[in-house]
Amino acid sequence: MSQNISMNAATGKERNYTKAIIIVSIAIPAAVAFLILGPQAKLDLGFNTRSLPLFHAILNSSTAILLLASLYFIKNRQVTAHRRANWIAVVLSAIFLVSYVIYHATNPSTRFGDLNHDGLLSDAEKQQAGSLRYVYYFILSSHIILSGIIIPFVLFTMQRAYQEKFDKHRKLAKITWPLWFYVAVTGVVVYVMISPYY
Repeated sequence: MSQNISMNAATGKERNYTKAIIIVSIAIPAAVAFLILGPQAKLDLGFNTRSLPLFHAILNSSTAILLLASLYFIKNRQVTAHRRANWIAVVLSAIFLVSYVIYHATNPSTRFGDLNHDGLLSDAEKQQAGSLRYVYYFILSSHIILSGIIIPFVLFTMQRAYQEKFDKHRKLAKITWPLWFYVAVTGVVVYVMISPYY
């Protein structure tokens, strides 16, 4: 009887985690999409936020390094170091998310190739940017799409480790790790490519 009660309590807890993960996984991309695609009125927070893209690139590169370290640690059976590297990567990703929202809430979007910073691309600017524009937009699009997709993968992978379901954790991590690493690395690439136009 008591075993059934504890199993039901564990199942209920698991459902609550799953529900929370699903809510977070929908809410974050929806909020970011609203900021980018929604009204262009920008908030004034009383301080300069224009240097945040460099900060974002630093956070993304740090996350990529931590993910490489995490992979190294687990392959060498250093479970505690693996766990710490992943937790720090999650914290940096959360800081990135908050900072990214602040940046896009306070600054107009920067367009690739916009040399005179007027928010419009003239034919001359398009010609000067050339086919590199298409490369940039492909990398940016894949980065944005996968950054939304990766949220539930990261959270469910961590949930399985926390619940000590290590077989399921490993299976999911084989998908999560390369996606997360790609998002982190392309975040840096996008910054390097767009930085001349800030």
